[in-house]
Amino acid sequence: MPQPTDTATPPHDGHRAAHRLVDVPGGRIHLVEQGTGPLVLLLHGFPETWRSWRHQLPALAAAGFRAVALDVRGYGRSSKPAEVAAYRMTAHVADNVAVVHALGEDTATVVGHDWGATIAANTALLRPDVFTAVGLLGVPYAPRNGVRPTDAFGMVGGDEEFYVGYFQRPGRAEAEIEPDVRGWLAGFYASLSADTMAPDGSPSCFFVPSGRKMADRFVRDARPAWLSEAELDALAEEFERTGLTGGLNRYRNVDRDWEDLAPWDGAPLTQPSLFIGGEHDSSTTWMADAIEAFPAALPGLSAAHLLKGCGHWVQQERPDEVNRILTGWLRSLT
Repeated sequence: MPQPTDTATPPHDGHRAAHRLVDVPGGRIHLVEQGTGPLVLLLHGFPETWRSWRHQLPALAAAGFRAVALDVRGYGRSSKPAEVAAYRMTAHVADNVAVVHALGEDTATVVGHDWGATIAANTALLRPDVFTAVGLLGVPYAPRNGVRPTDAFGMVGGDEEFYVGYFQRPGRAEAEIEPDVRGWLAGFYASLSADTMAPDGSPSCFFVPSGRKMADRFVRDARPAWLSEAELDALAEEFERTGLTGGLNRYRNVDRDWEDLAPWDGAPLTQPSLFIGGEHDSSTTWMADAIEAFPAALPGLSAAHLLKGCGHWVQQERPDEVNRILTGWLRSLT
């Protein structure tokens, strides 16, 4: 794999992917870019890296765009601040703005999946002067409301603990994951992929019984079709090197985010927008009300696509379909 460089000028001819590091206020961000043309930032979710966009980079480049996939703060080769509060939403927004400027651009489209979708939405919300369009995969936009997130999550699940609450205490989830990173990742990916997830009616891995682990309800001995052994090895190697704390710290800032974003309570995203979700993704079922509210929350929505037979890992489970939708939408913006 090519080594990152520390230059603010494009180090490649646009035909192949290039790795680089750029300075941001909180440290440095590692990114992979391919292509020339209008800038498109791609933000991954948990627990992933820039590699979740490996199918989109060449497709967007071939369509005439400068596609840039980040290792979000706390992941991969990007900086990993020690303080939990360093992973608040406003810090991620500042990273994304700094990346655009480091790449010599004034504006960009931002596209995210999972937590990356929420980061993308808030990046567009807070900096509409820089981010002129937003694409959301997996997790729909839901404007801030008056309920503190941890209070809301505490009311979910009855006697069982919702996974976001389970992730709150530093060190707790790490103690479950890090003794067998590859096994935990394999189970998590399989449990949320349409071709390997447990049948309807099975206990959800998103709810943790008292004294148990999240992984106790993972699908075992199954590997999704989209996830090769080599790809799983590469992801496991990366997280074995970095640990999971950076990614988990995103969950540990939900209340800080709620406080920081108070001035934007109920605010819609007015830029041109796109949503792509999976039919069998829990995010699209839990947040069905948010999808129904798109006419008010996303007045610039071009289209909302719910992919039949697709799970959570949308752009990896259905790369060709996602590439077709994304490139068509991006071309409509130019």
